[in-house]
Amino acid sequence: MEPLILFLFTGLVSMSAALSAGQLNKLADADKPAFMQSRNGLVMVIMAGNLGALTLIGALAYGFRLLDWWIPLSSIFISFPVISLGITQRLFGDKINLFIMLPLTLVSIGLLYHFW
Repeated sequence: MEPLILFLFTGLVSMSAALSAGQLNKLADADKPAFMQSRNGLVMVIMAGNLGALTLIGALAYGFRLLDWWIPLSSIFISFPVISLGITQRLFGDKINLFIMLPLTLVSIGLLYHFW
């Protein structure tokens, strides 16, 4: 697999999952979805955000190792947040975006491990 494609995919889905989990955690208790009313739901969202953040760090390490330095650096500050906040979270909403990006984040962990 092309390193650029793998980096862009893994970085985008992991940042999107982490940002969605962060937005869900910031909601007021009355505005939180039903699954987050229990302690297990809150822990699941926190763990999903942490998993997304750790996968993003792995994607950055992969990108800095195999690509020019400016590609991962510009992606982490410009491309990934703009696409995540501007497109995927507006299109799906925070809860659905997290449920879409979390399985993709798990797939990206396997892909990073396989192609490293």
